[in-house]
Amino acid sequence: MTAHVRLHLALVVSVSSAMLVALDGTVLLVAQPSLQRDLGASVAQTQWTSTGYLLAVASLLVIAGRLGDRYGHLRLLLVGVLGFGAASAGIALAPSIGWVIGLRAAQGVFGALLQPATLALLRLTYPADRLGRPIAIRTSAIAVAAGAGPVLGGVLVAHLGWRAVFWVNAPIVLVIAALTLSVRPPRLERTGSGRLDLAGAVLLAAALALLVHTLAGVPARGWTAAPTLSGLVAAAGLAAALARHERRTADPTVPYEVARSIPVTASMAILLLTTAGLFGTLFTATFYLQNILRLDALACGLRVLPLTALMVLGAPFAATALRRYGPRSSAITGTTLVVTGIAGLSWLGPSRTWMATGAAFAVLGAGFATVMVTATGTVVGDAPPGYAGVVGGLKQTAMNIGPTLGIAVAASAGASASGSPLVAGTSAPAMGSTVLVLAGFSALGLIPALMLPSHPARRARLDTTAQSGVPRR
Repeated sequence: MTAHVRLHLALVVSVSSAMLVALDGTVLLVAQPSLQRDLGASVAQTQWTSTGYLLAVASLLVIAGRLGDRYGHLRLLLVGVLGFGAASAGIALAPSIGWVIGLRAAQGVFGALLQPATLALLRLTYPADRLGRPIAIRTSAIAVAAGAGPVLGGVLVAHLGWRAVFWVNAPIVLVIAALTLSVRPPRLERTGSGRLDLAGAVLLAAALALLVHTLAGVPARGWTAAPTLSGLVAAAGLAAALARHERRTADPTVPYEVARSIPVTASMAILLLTTAGLFGTLFTATFYLQNILRLDALACGLRVLPLTALMVLGAPFAATALRRYGPRSSAITGTTLVVTGIAGLSWLGPSRTWMATGAAFAVLGAGFATVMVTATGTVVGDAPPGYAGVVGGLKQTAMNIGPTLGIAVAASAGASASGSPLVAGTSAPAMGSTVLVLAGFSALGLIPALMLPSHPARRARLDTTAQSGVPRR
């Protein structure tokens, strides 16, 4: 197999696997009402079909990436894809809501295995200075899949029922698995001792799971409720125990070279903050468009369509900007656009024209595409190949915690502004103030953006610290 074919095949596997996960998440949202009625489930039980998956994914991503670094990313990708498909088929046959919740959690475990591997595969096959283009393609593909999910889900549910939403994954999984078996990335020397630190892995998984579960409950309980405060304190205690343990162990779950990398930690902070702002804004705007302006789901989707369109179209330009101007300038520009787009939606109301709303969503989409390409390229490109999995897991963890945090912030800000537990449930001023809080929250991303390298030539410093991560010639 020629090097050119190997690069393209790795890109196809990475992109298709990422699209599978993105499509599955948005398709489920459309299927949940029908699933609830068919299985006689409560609202809380139906919500756990999403929450169970999220908890499994968020708690295991970093550990899965570490396992991939130790034992091979293609192996974990193959297991993850096949397991994801098998769990999906099981859900399609599920006789009760309990089975659906359990299988969705299992699907989350396999989703955690495959997601870091999709980024690690690109790092292993592409040189660090050529990662911009494949990451841009991957970002555009994820946006397309996420945007197409509700449409595809609506068609499947309307004509074939909610179970078809899960059956559709089966043929896709088989194709991806066949392609994965054909990929031949460069071989790497193993890093470290080759053993997973079980104590650190358990502490990390428990801390992340507890944090995500606590944040997911904020919209219903608020930040000052006893379960929220106790959950946050317990998560902080587990994080402190993890940090202490990681300093003492010879083979930490998050390697020292990664933990001390300013570009990696800054990029993850940017992703966390801007993702929180984006999803908190979408949560708030969707409530307002449907509950206050009385738009149906299709009209609401059309209002948000410029966001997806500019994410798809903006990613290639973001890759060019990253290569030409460097991570710092690109991240500052992207974060500024995100903040501007979110702030532009603070004037959303009955008198606001479709064009004005669409323009704000377009700016938000262009900014988020820039942030995604810049931060992902920096996180993956700055790490040596031997640590590609763990940094991919860290990146995906930030992307999973960010939306939960953003919705929690939006819910509390909306309740403070309107006196109602529902975000933006009473007035346009409540909507505006909530969105401005989210804009300010996203603006905090400018601080870590300033910490990124100013020029592409200064990237990939970690490669000099991990000689065992250099590919064999």
